[in-house]
Amino acid sequence: MRQCLSRFESRPSFLRELTAWGLPALLSVTIGCGPAGMGDGEPNESTGTHEEGLVSTNGLSTNGLSTNGLSTNGLSTNGLSTNGLSTNGLSTNGVFNTWFSANPAQAEMLMKYVARCALSPTQTLSYTHGGTTYSWPGSLGLAPSWTGSVAGSQPQPASVTEQQVVSACLAAHANKFGVHVNISVLGKGASNVAIPSTPEELQLFSKPEACFFGNLFANEGLFAANDTSYLSYDESTVRTCGLSSWSGDAACAPAIAHVGNCLDHCQADPLRGGFYKSCTYNGKPYRPISTRIRPQDIYRCGDGVCQISEQCGTGTAANNCASDCGACP
Repeated sequence: MRQCLSRFESRPSFLRELTAWGLPALLSVTIGCGPAGMGDGEPNESTGTHEEGLVSTNGLSTNGLSTNGLSTNGLSTNGLSTNGLSTNGLSTNGVFNTWFSANPAQAEMLMKYVARCALSPTQTLSYTHGGTTYSWPGSLGLAPSWTGSVAGSQPQPASVTEQQVVSACLAAHANKFGVHVNISVLGKGASNVAIPSTPEELQLFSKPEACFFGNLFANEGLFAANDTSYLSYDESTVRTCGLSSWSGDAACAPAIAHVGNCLDHCQADPLRGGFYKSCTYNGKPYRPISTRIRPQDIYRCGDGVCQISEQCGTGTAANNCASDCGACP
């Protein structure tokens, strides 16, 4: 999955409409025969090929693994609503077409993540615009009623829980730099089915990172909090929308607001370690998503590599790293 969504604005008209119609009313969804409910401008990638490589070489489950690369500039919700991802085809709907036409590259990026979060691995969301057909495969299946992924069901308007968990999933795939980073995604979908994981996955992605929650569809905002200690002065990561330093990081605002530590807001799931069953902010409970990363995806000034999250300077801090990035011109 990917990284940051673009700036959070007042609830756009398309988001309201999609809430009313459902995605299926706007887009065509191809459903496979597997089990259901389990489970800017960024560079092009082949996530399927990449994830297959993880499976073949490391034996990792792909259900909880994703590649995040969603830029914060793509987190606008002007085209999203909650009425369901239906099979009737969205291409005839003027509101969606208008939204998509305004910035096709950014809209395509957002829809890629919407499909990845909401649909199951056996589903693909398709949309034709200006002679180009886009196909967005599902992965996590977090919103089975909204997408109609429950066997024999028709897509329904997204429930509040589905709105929340898809919103959290989108936030989890955002990052400040729009760089693709492999992450482990943990939590429960709207039907209370946990995203599958394996011991190998948790061992490789051994660093708890952040929790994400909120509701884009209801114009309540997106929130992130550290699920580990704050980064030290010489550490940095491209995943800074979720994993912050003591000084904080406003780079993902107003799309995503960093609100401290997960333990300040969230209640652990007593039956499953590694994620939270609920997070509360401004008096409102949310269904969250938690993420884990590899230790090597946290960079340190002094390792000899000038990372994208580091800056030139004369000191030893990540934003003033002489040893890795040299003196500023």
